[in-house]
Amino acid sequence: MAKKLTDEAFGLTGAGPAPEELLAAAREVFGERGFSGARIADDSRYWPVPVDELFVTLWEDHQAAHAAAASAAVAQARQSGITDPGGLFETGGRAYLQGSWHRRDLALLFSSGDAPPGFAAVRQLGRRAWLRRNAKLLRLGSEPEDRLYAAALTSLIGRGAREVAVAADFRQAQAMTDAVIGYAGLLAADRPRPTRHYAGLRGVRGLRSTLSS
Repeated sequence: MAKKLTDEAFGLTGAGPAPEELLAAAREVFGERGFSGARIADDSRYWPVPVDELFVTLWEDHQAAHAAAASAAVAQARQSGITDPGGLFETGGRAYLQGSWHRRDLALLFSSGDAPPGFAAVRQLGRRAWLRRNAKLLRLGSEPEDRLYAAALTSLIGRGAREVAVAADFRQAQAMTDAVIGYAGLLAADRPRPTRHYAGLRGVRGLRSTLSS
């Protein structure tokens, strides 16, 4: 996978468009043609760096914007007196979903499956980092129940982000955001319990007997 775009990609002469201008142009082309279409139409005289690299850089910037918005929202919530992990997660999740609407062209591009070779691995690394941040915010440990809980909430926000991005208008996007945060609130209200808590329950014992027979 190509490295992140920097000023050095344009050589020592400084010729050509600035990185911000190049990324803006690439974003427009990706939005119109998708990654594959942009790659087929690639013209080395226009793109001073590989199309794959532009795609990855846009994705990294998109994820950085998500993380910054969520962190700022959580910090503000803490300053206002909110300390409950679930409430803080909902605040950060709402900021994330709002970013998916404001940058909906990118949200749809990166969830389309049309991406450079190896991008799935890069995206998986990003998801793991996101999971770790959420687990820390929710004050979770390393127990299987905790990992499942963090994954469920993270996946809910991730799926919700796409639904927000495909909304017909801002009102629909806001309604979808409220729905996703509402579901997150239901999950956040019931923290996971250790596996041993369920071991003595009659239904679990019966299920275990059925599966082992």
